[in-house]
Amino acid sequence: MASSLQLQDRPRVLVVGGGYVGLYVALKLQKKIANAGGIVTLVDPLPYMTYQPFLPEVAGGNIEARHAVVSHRQHLKQTELIQGRVTSIDHANRTAVVAPSDGGDTFEIPYFDVVLAAGAITRTFPIKGLADKGIGLKTIEEAVALRNKVLERIETGSLMTDPVERARALTFVVVGGGFAGIECITEMEDLARAAVKNNPRVKQEEVRFVLVEAMGRIMPEVTAPQAEWVVEHLRSRSIEVLLNTSLDNAEGSLKLINLPDKSPAQEFETDTLVWTAGVQANPMVRSTDFPLEPRGRVRVLADLRISGDEGIIENAWAAGDVAAVPDLTGSGLPDGTCVPNAQHALRQAKRLAKNLWASRWDKPLKDYKHKNLGAVAGFGEWKGVANINLVGRIGLKGPLAWLAHRGYHGMAIPTVERKIRVISGWIWAFFLGRDTTQLMDLDNPRGAFVAAATPAPKPAAAPVAGTPADTAKNDTAKNDTAKNDTAKNDTAKNNTKEAVPADSK
Repeated sequence: MASSLQLQDRPRVLVVGGGYVGLYVALKLQKKIANAGGIVTLVDPLPYMTYQPFLPEVAGGNIEARHAVVSHRQHLKQTELIQGRVTSIDHANRTAVVAPSDGGDTFEIPYFDVVLAAGAITRTFPIKGLADKGIGLKTIEEAVALRNKVLERIETGSLMTDPVERARALTFVVVGGGFAGIECITEMEDLARAAVKNNPRVKQEEVRFVLVEAMGRIMPEVTAPQAEWVVEHLRSRSIEVLLNTSLDNAEGSLKLINLPDKSPAQEFETDTLVWTAGVQANPMVRSTDFPLEPRGRVRVLADLRISGDEGIIENAWAAGDVAAVPDLTGSGLPDGTCVPNAQHALRQAKRLAKNLWASRWDKPLKDYKHKNLGAVAGFGEWKGVANINLVGRIGLKGPLAWLAHRGYHGMAIPTVERKIRVISGWIWAFFLGRDTTQLMDLDNPRGAFVAAATPAPKPAAAPVAGTPADTAKNDTAKNDTAKNDTAKNDTAKNNTKEAVPADSK
């Protein structure tokens, strides 16, 4: 195991993961820990934090992709940043193993405190063809790829004359009826509608959107009447909503089944399959010596310290999607833990940072307790649904809900710099409209250069002079020329004779 990386030799707070929790913990602690003689070290395979609630708008072309991420290097000036993955943790010896993102040798990193903030990853099922055909909506790269895929399929489909191929290209399927799935399919539909308006070769009724949800209702975060309204809204936009339906096979054509009897449902072909059917705690926690609960999350107390059957584990903390944080308000998941969303993650991070700092000075720790403010969702421009818990419960839908969605998330994205970029982008889009420009060949950026740098094939060689055919042609040409010259000379002589006067003879 190599150790070529030059690490700072100071008491270390190791933050595993640079998402909501990791970014805010580092932001809140970096200066305090540095002034006390220590160092905050953040390890993440990416150089930025992704604000995931904005991914549907990135996929729909409403937000510039770079504005939905927050740079670690730009905002964590006093934090030691390592781009890589923590592959295992040995808390008994206060060490973690890191695999660099560049594929270099792994190395060990010592620490005093550790904060598990590795978040969640997409949860999938062993469905044939899903890994080959599907795409998630958990990363900024997936959102950008999805936006370009929708635009490319509409443009390419408009040129197709085969009805089967054309229908496959213009069919878009989203599996999962939670917030991510609903926002994704509505933003995609809005984007497709704008693209079709600019393309006279394709009609809106040719573009097909299908939402597949295994449960009997969508969006469990809102009330049942609101969920029913959302279904009606989707269907009014010609989006097919298939409830109590599951994806059974994605090889070739999609095969859907009815639940719970698993009888065959629809079968059709598509080139675009988006999977948003849930998340799971980052599996890296299984390579640690920390206690886990049945769903694979780290067990923590309300003060965000990791704790097992034998009691509190000192100098070990966790929060966010990777942790089973008790919900003291009683409005969380059925198992009594907080809902895994951005609202809780941001606030847990701030409480964790305060408690970790307090523990250094033997001060009392405070429990995390936050009443859910509600839920907001955007369905494209001027469309949305919201359930706001400020003074009682306020249900909104349509333009007001859309404004609430943008207002909340515009202020919730970390750092003032990113807030300004996002909000100013919305303002410009209000006047300039949605950008439907497709970016080509992002997966092969060197293609144009390789083509230019590759020598073109030489043209076929011209016939060599002196061949029999050429000689014959030349002889014929010479003879014809000679004949013409003779004829010209004879004509000239005759003309001369005629021109001589009679008395000169």
